[in-house]
Order: sequence, then structure tokens, then C-alpha cells
Amino acid sequence: MPEPIRIAIIGPGKVAHLHAKAALEIPNAELVAVYGRTYQKAEDFANQYGIRAYSDVYDMVDRENVDLCLVCTTHPGHREPTVAALNAGSHVLVEKPLASSLEDCDAMLEAAKRNNRHLGVISQRRFYAPSQRIREAIDSGKIGKPVLGTVQMLGWRDENYYKSDAWRGTWADEGGGVLVNQSPHQLDLLLWYMGEVDEVFGVWRNLNHPYIEVDDTALAIVKFKNGGLGNIIVSNSQKPGIFGKVHVHGQNGASVGVQTDGGALFIAGMSSITDPPVNDLWTVPGEETQLAKFIEEDTAFFNTIDATVYYFGLQIAEFCDAIQEGRAPAVTGEEGRNVVALFQAIYESTRTGLPVKL
Repeated sequence: MPEPIRIAIIGPGKVAHLHAKAALEIPNAELVAVYGRTYQKAEDFANQYGIRAYSDVYDMVDRENVDLCLVCTTHPGHREPTVAALNAGSHVLVEKPLASSLEDCDAMLEAAKRNNRHLGVISQRRFYAPSQRIREAIDSGKIGKPVLGTVQMLGWRDENYYKSDAWRGTWADEGGGVLVNQSPHQLDLLLWYMGEVDEVFGVWRNLNHPYIEVDDTALAIVKFKNGGLGNIIVSNSQKPGIFGKVHVHGQNGASVGVQTDGGALFIAGMSSITDPPVNDLWTVPGEETQLAKFIEEDTAFFNTIDATVYYFGLQIAEFCDAIQEGRAPAVTGEEGRNVVALFQAIYESTRTGLPVKL
């Protein structure tokens, strides 16, 4: 049996508790340490989980023989500790998005390559059974070539949400709004299904949140390199929270879709996942009657797990396996960069009023 993967957490904030709980459930892993810029906060976190607190990433990785760091800092704060952990010899899995700028993404990817370490990004919605079902349908040719992909992520964030942490709603500390914080999971699924982006025309606005600096709504038209088209609409301005959906329509006329988020949208450390992820669209030839069965199965399974932790655990466990097996993880840093490139293109298109080539 290989030695357990020794895991450390960087950034003891709200979402870090979900990562810690998930890591504790992984058979071939051991949670050993936490780093925080504020040592007292790190120590409080460490005492809760029976691990050790550090105020220096290099020292933590060295002393604890850390194999994997889970980076849970604010988005613009991903680069510095990620590069430090990679340089210290640890693999790194970063909370979404990979970063808030392409410059930061590239610095992190360069450090991973130089140190021969894995870099990945949290995209746990890929591990939902309905999301996997769509990927399988595409890979097996059930819908033909994907020719149209759509994202709808409509929800509501009130003033109390933005006041819950000082970094929320600011360009400097959040790095953006709905595009950077709430929509990366849906954007990741869109790219996973449709492939690389060729060109983007987009626009963002702040429709009804005057107390924040950043976007609460964004729309985009996407041209993919496979010749397909895409449409994106994401918003924190719809009250009450409605849903997050990704639909893919194939060249043979068949359509498949997943509702990744329903009811009230999930806020890490502040709320639970209320509705199960389900396929909400399925017209694959010969499988048109399967939708009710899929929904029944996925709902029954959802009711047996703590979804706020379970899917983090699946991705972290897969990353640990990738380390032990010497292979690339299921979600790579390069794929994380593609999501950042997409939302940065929407910001740039808004600034210039022109389409942006990727």
C-alpha cells in the first residue's frame, strides 16, 4: 500500500471547512496542516481538526512532508501561495476559479511545470452523475457533434451576503463578480462539453447592487473552435434564486442538459445544497423515456449524502489517486485557465465593445 497523501489547507476561510471535512473522509489521505496569513485564525482552524497551524507555506510543506495543498484563499490571492507550495515541492488543487487574471494563471502553471507538480482546480460539479452522463453521451456520439451550448445561472445575492466578508464585491479582493465567483462551475461544464473557444462577444452590468463594484449580471455569445455556438447568461440579480443549468444540443437534433443548482444557490459555509443535481433535458434517440428514471435515481442518491462535502471529496480523492499513479488529474490547471480566459474575454469585450479572439 502506498503511503497516504499528506494534505494541507491554505486559507482557513468558510470553504476551507468543506475541504477539511472532505479530506478527512478520504481513505488514502491524511489532513495534517493549515496555513493562514493570520496565525490565530489558522490556529483556531487547526484546533478544530486536530492538525497543525503555520504562517509560512514553505515551512509547512517542508516540516509536514505535504504532498497536496488545497488553496482556499480569495481569488486574487491564489497565485502567491500556490507558487510557494509548488516551489516547496507540493502538488496543488485550487478552489475555483484558478485565478482572477491570466497573468496569475500563467505564473501558477509555469511553477507547476518547472517543479514537475500537478496543478488542478476545483470543479466538483463535473463529478455529478448528471454531468458525467452528458459527457458520456457526447463521447459515445449519441448527440453527434455538440453544436450549441447554453449556460443559465440565475440567482440572488443580497446586501448581507456581500457584507459577510470584506473581500466580496470588490475588484481588488474578489477579482470580479458573478463571472468570477458564481459562474465558473457552469462555464467549466460548457467548455468541457463544447471544447475550446474561438471568439467571445460579451457584456456585463451591475443591475441592482449599488453597494458593490463588480458585475452582478453578464451575457455572452461564444464561437467554439469546433464550429459550434454558445450562449451565456449569468446573474446575481434574480430574486429569489432560481437555477444553474447547462444544456448541449447536438448536430443530430438531440439535446441533453443538467440542472447543477436548484432552489436557492449554494453559498459555501453559509448554506446547504437544497436541490439535487439532475438531468433536466434528455432527447437522445431511443432514450427519450429515461429522463424520469435519471431524476429518480439521482434524487434518491442525493438524499443519502451530504452534498456540500461529498463532491469535494470525490475530486480531492481523484487528485490524490493521480498523484500516486503519476498521471494527470481529471481537471487540470490548463482547463482552469480556459475558464479564466473566457470570463476575462467577456470583461474585455465589454470594455471595447468588440468581439475578443482567444
